[in-house]
Amino acid sequence: MSARYVHVDVFAEVAYQGNSLPVFVDPGPLTSAQMLQITQELRHFEAIFLTSTPDTSTWRARLFDQLSELPFAGHPVIGAAAVLHRQSAADQATGTRTWRIELPNKAVSVVTQPGPNGYLGVLDQGEPEFLGVVGDRARVARAFGLDLADLRDDLPVEVVSTGLRYLIVPVRTGMLARARVVADLTDMARSAGAEFAVLLDEAHLEVRHWNNDGVVEDIATGSAAGTIGAYRLRYALAAAGKDFLLQQGRYAGRPSALMVRPEGTPEHVETVFVGGPVAFVGHGEVEVPA
Repeated sequence: MSARYVHVDVFAEVAYQGNSLPVFVDPGPLTSAQMLQITQELRHFEAIFLTSTPDTSTWRARLFDQLSELPFAGHPVIGAAAVLHRQSAADQATGTRTWRIELPNKAVSVVTQPGPNGYLGVLDQGEPEFLGVVGDRARVARAFGLDLADLRDDLPVEVVSTGLRYLIVPVRTGMLARARVVADLTDMARSAGAEFAVLLDEAHLEVRHWNNDGVVEDIATGSAAGTIGAYRLRYALAAAGKDFLLQQGRYAGRPSALMVRPEGTPEHVETVFVGGPVAFVGHGEVEVPA
């Protein structure tokens, strides 16, 4: 059995920029082990597998990175919605579309519309959770090869989730360039109640994020961008209902910009929208592993 996929670049105005992604649309029955093996073989940061439902605007989805299945991720969901829109356009369904993407633990909506070179997708990540401020800031700094003085002392190191729990680490200007993953971040993140960590240069609205083992740096992390939007509104760094651009990927050689819009108040962040353009690169077919 074989499975076909569409290759897109998310948060990219044109192909060969942004964060690449393979999207499998109704690939047939696949086990978790097979989906993980296919993801590892293709070697994108993540892959998404879609299954249709009787409602043509509702799709079930499973997400994988190079290590395991993920309960949520931003750029794969946006990329998948763009692929669905392009596929529906072949049936004369143009204009703005709203998609319901059902993940294992939550459902999200994505609005897509045609753009100059592809599609624009905006994901509603839902109400964020603020899961606690971390006291041992020195340990967090050391995990990235930094000193305590390299962190912003006027902003907290805090765990925020819109589906994945991110430890948000605000750093001083210039520290993103110095940062690196010294050792696997998993234990440090877990001790803080997080799954991953993201570094934020608030002054330049730029972030860096790696797999916990530090081997691969992500180019444009939609799930992390949602937590940054919630964090910035909570601490009055962003205005409710107004877009801001979050930069990422420069240090990985693929500069990307993510549109982020938090809604609500600092006391109650209601939701965060994350979006950007999706460009189409190509398509392919893989043999399903036994």
